[in-house]
Amino acid sequence: MGSLNGNGLASQRLAVLDKDPLRRAWRGNKEDTIQLKAVPSFNSPYEEREWIKAHMAAALRYWGKMGFGEGIAGHITVRDPVFPDHYWMNPFDEHFSTITKSMLVLVGPDGYVSTEGAQAPINAAGFYIHSSIHKARPEVKAAAHCHSIHGKAWSVFGRPIDMLVQDSCLFYNNQSVYKNFGGVVLSHEEGANIAKALGSKSKACILQNHGLLTRDTVDEAVYLFGALDRLCHVQLMVEAAAANNIPKTLISEEDAEFTANSINESRRNYIKFQLEYKLLLQETQGAFLQ
Repeated sequence: MGSLNGNGLASQRLAVLDKDPLRRAWRGNKEDTIQLKAVPSFNSPYEEREWIKAHMAAALRYWGKMGFGEGIAGHITVRDPVFPDHYWMNPFDEHFSTITKSMLVLVGPDGYVSTEGAQAPINAAGFYIHSSIHKARPEVKAAAHCHSIHGKAWSVFGRPIDMLVQDSCLFYNNQSVYKNFGGVVLSHEEGANIAKALGSKSKACILQNHGLLTRDTVDEAVYLFGALDRLCHVQLMVEAAAANNIPKTLISEEDAEFTANSINESRRNYIKFQLEYKLLLQETQGAFLQ
């Protein structure tokens, strides 16, 4: 039996659940012949590169579909499996909704466009932000940042989102805030400040007066970005209601931690984006794979 929460009701306990957080989320048949396809493995770094580029192109298309485009602002970088000190990046002057694999640019460790990949300009601010993150966190495969409406609106407050609803628990002990705005990022110093604010634990960072940033694999980063933007929207609506004397109830620390232990899991976040990936394949007839 679980312990009592703040309402005097029995809380769930991790001890009685499957030790694998992903396995708690689904079930198949009694014979256990139905299996969930998780993150794929690859026979070569070149095979993995093509897969990553396809998912990166889909991630950018998803941003376009969600209306996250804001002129030339916004960028995703993904570390290259073939040359780990290089990373793929979207071109400077193309809309998210038009991106294809062949349009992605490979950036070298010196910050300049490599001879491999598309020969197109990249966003300078994106280089300073993302190169600092990849340098500070070698284990991070991808970083995503753009100026989504609800994310940049909530960023004005310079504070993390609250544990308001179940989905918020995805960011329990998994978000940071960069409490500064030094203008458009055009220096290594400001990029390093953002990387430091993100830290080693958080997969999401709210950049004050700027927007949102998320990290890890490209699929997880883009899913987390969309989820955080939606939660910023929820928080803005809740704050508006609370300003009219409607009380709000936060999820307790105990319940937030319990929930986060199940829903904040990399394979689970990867799978969540596969729903969008498969939908984009249908909607675009695979155009982004070109």
